[in-house]
Amino acid sequence: MKTGKVYLVGAGPGDLGLITQKGLDCLAEADVVIYDRLLDEKSLDLAPPEAERIYVGKAAGEHTRSQTEINRLLVEKAREGKTVVRLKGGDPYVLGRGGEEAEALAENKIPFEVVPGITSAVAVPAYAGIPLTHRRLSSSLAVITGHETPGKDSSSINWEKLATAVDTLVFLMGMKNLPQIVAKLMEHGRSADTPVAVIKEGTTPEQETVVGRLKDIVAKVKEHRLTPPAVIVVGEVVRLRERLRWFDNRPLFGRRVLVTRARHQAGALSKLLIERGARPVELPAIGIEKTGSRELDNAIAKLTTYHWLIFTSSNGVAAFFERLRALGRDNRTLGGLKIGAIGPATAKALEHKGIIPDYVPEVYSSEGLVAGLKSQSVGGKRFLLPRADIADEELARGIMELGAEVHEISAYRTVPQPEAMAQARELLLSGQIDVITFTSSSAVSKLVAAFKELPAINKAKIACIGSKTAGAAAKAGLKVDIVAEEHTIPALVAAMEDYFRKET
Repeated sequence: MKTGKVYLVGAGPGDLGLITQKGLDCLAEADVVIYDRLLDEKSLDLAPPEAERIYVGKAAGEHTRSQTEINRLLVEKAREGKTVVRLKGGDPYVLGRGGEEAEALAENKIPFEVVPGITSAVAVPAYAGIPLTHRRLSSSLAVITGHETPGKDSSSINWEKLATAVDTLVFLMGMKNLPQIVAKLMEHGRSADTPVAVIKEGTTPEQETVVGRLKDIVAKVKEHRLTPPAVIVVGEVVRLRERLRWFDNRPLFGRRVLVTRARHQAGALSKLLIERGARPVELPAIGIEKTGSRELDNAIAKLTTYHWLIFTSSNGVAAFFERLRALGRDNRTLGGLKIGAIGPATAKALEHKGIIPDYVPEVYSSEGLVAGLKSQSVGGKRFLLPRADIADEELARGIMELGAEVHEISAYRTVPQPEAMAQARELLLSGQIDVITFTSSSAVSKLVAAFKELPAINKAKIACIGSKTAGAAAKAGLKVDIVAEEHTIPALVAAMEDYFRKET
């Protein structure tokens, strides 16, 4: 059997966006992923579904496998002819034991490559607003293990020279030994007034930074109850943090946001929230099921009798085109129709089907759609509206008032997600959610139905994607704090940012 190959891949410091393109390429080809503890577990989703995933993480005093066992595992899997990705936090060769693993592979004549990653020693201070070098403050840098006990006889750290020879010191894995590190630095000549920053879970929405001086940082860290993992930065560059903060001073940073959209649609909102430092919690209030109704099939068979086809959601687009294909038809069937979309997300869903809508209103709502149709000479025209089973009558009524005939059909139905709502209820009752987002009236009704008491919901801020959803929330007894005037996901996130920016 042909021997496989091992890729020692650095996954970066925590923010999944910091993994390299080559690292992503390796994951996409992996047969086996052998991974560490301090990783964004979403990185594992980037490997093929059939790839074997093996956890070999290490925590203080708790190792799932020894380093020798990990080395042996890499060799064994490669000898099985497999492509192995050894996914390591940060950079494999910066205090990551990647060198030891490479030695084991070389000794056993296993082909391997090293894919460097962004080390936490550099990235975490940068996310905390601390440049490690600066022309006026620091022209030298050292990265030191903080895991070694400074007081032991066999210490490999030359504290006497290190303490004052380098401008900026970065200690990795040093939380447990912070008191000894501080003591050794001051003992060997570093000023007690030297600025220090301790950064917990850097580059993630859980990032927390405590700043002090050598003489008081231990007490401050204890006061803030900081726990590992953390990066320790010692040096004058720490003074720049307040002026250069960019990651953890954003309005949504660290806020836990409940995303109630259907699971297949939650990704777009969650992605924007993560980009802005929030912590999305995806627990869908509703699920989407296609109805496959005979009524919809009959309408598709008679498309030539309609003048307009209006879509009010991407779900409606998906359901309609699924039935179109099931009936053995394609986009040519729509040739004689004018096609409308209620907003940009629905228009984009149509474009993915090869259709550019004839009409998208300036205001992305039922009212906006009807208002725009007034100039389209729709009197006497026949409209087909494939929609959700619980869609209200406002749009159909408005179009009929323009003198048109409307045929409204249930193309899909919304169904409750009791398990997700039970989890949401638990998080809300324990005060673990800062903001609840609603992008539809149906999500409001399903979440409210999961509660006997509304005060638990109203402990969190309520953010709605437009006046219609906000009205449904208010009618249900919720206090609406944030409303996106434009009916889009980016507008909802922007409205949340504006709200919290004013609050601070």
